[in-house]
Amino acid sequence: MVRRFAGIDIHKRVLMVVVLEGLDGGGKPLRGRFGTTTAELAQLSAWLLDHNVFHVVMESTAQYWRPVWLALEGHFRLALAQAWSNRAPRGKKADYKDAERLVRRYLANELTLSFVPDPEQREMRIVMRRRTQLTRDRVRIQNQTESLLEETRIKLSSVVSDLFGATGIRILEALVQGETDPQKLAELADARIQCKPKDLVDALTGVVTEVHRGILKQHLDDLKLVDAQIEDLAKLAGEAMKKHSDAITRLAQVPGIGVIAGQQIVAEAGPTASAFDSAAQFSSWIGTCPGRNESAEENHSSRCPKGNMYLRRTLCQAAQAAVRTKNSFFEQKFNRLKVKLGYSKAIWAIARHLSVVIWKILHQGVDYIEYGGLTNPKALQRHIQRLKKQLRQLGYSDELKPVQVKAVGV
Repeated sequence: MVRRFAGIDIHKRVLMVVVLEGLDGGGKPLRGRFGTTTAELAQLSAWLLDHNVFHVVMESTAQYWRPVWLALEGHFRLALAQAWSNRAPRGKKADYKDAERLVRRYLANELTLSFVPDPEQREMRIVMRRRTQLTRDRVRIQNQTESLLEETRIKLSSVVSDLFGATGIRILEALVQGETDPQKLAELADARIQCKPKDLVDALTGVVTEVHRGILKQHLDDLKLVDAQIEDLAKLAGEAMKKHSDAITRLAQVPGIGVIAGQQIVAEAGPTASAFDSAAQFSSWIGTCPGRNESAEENHSSRCPKGNMYLRRTLCQAAQAAVRTKNSFFEQKFNRLKVKLGYSKAIWAIARHLSVVIWKILHQGVDYIEYGGLTNPKALQRHIQRLKKQLRQLGYSDELKPVQVKAVGV
């Protein structure tokens, strides 16, 4: 039986399909045109099976490739090509020609293929990416609330560390209810607030109109809704990743990486990072490795590739936290690099090192060992207690091994 290869040029409402025979893509191509509804995708699958198709390659056009992939998954060997790697010469673009070119370039290994995870990992990604979106919405609400307070000349964010902390929420809710006396508002502040009473009263003195109160009430209502949704997603993520709790726990022991960041990493890269054969390949996929734009033996740019934007953001945040972990290896390395590279590039170098550590933890199933300086035992115990609390809140086992610390010469 001759194995055939199919290329699919995907559009929102129509699919242009071309089938070629043999490993060399020779023979007369078969062409077909199908819709994108569930029934029409079932017809496409049956048509491909009738023509003994073994491999199917398609373009990653916006989000329209997803239903096609889901309909064909499990019946064929699928490949998803990045659209730019199948570009036609100027003036030579045609739907069927694009599909045929997909097959020929796939057989010649000229396409850049995208990583498509398995169904379980795709569900984990949906949950964690939704959580990322809600977190950004929460920041947006906070920025809008602070902007509104500036209109009222109330400088609450100047005297509290977190505008939406316990003290901030009590004062904002009192403003919504009509309280304008700065002395009474100041009495709502926590006793541990790092601000003199006189400065706090001055910061809470302003002019709040009914319009301000109405908009502020909407912001607080939005905040409650987003916080409730984030809490629901935390439970959903805990259930979806319960079988991978060991990998998340090992990741959470790395300086700068907490339980939520560990969940994000597992959702994006997989619990074992099995799709990546090396740490260099993993770093390149994330986009934390230096790029290379070489011509005439001269590198004109070392700008990093785009990579996976969710993991890039997570690793950048983790690097910022890791270099602030006292006596950690990352703090020592950052201090050495900052002198030569500057702050931004040194942080990005730490993110690159974190990607290597993450790959080893996931791919090789090892634990993180701290090779920095000696850590204060009390600080280490507090760190373990925080991790245990986060793990219990998300429904995971709180069994943690103490971090192994070894002192090395600098």
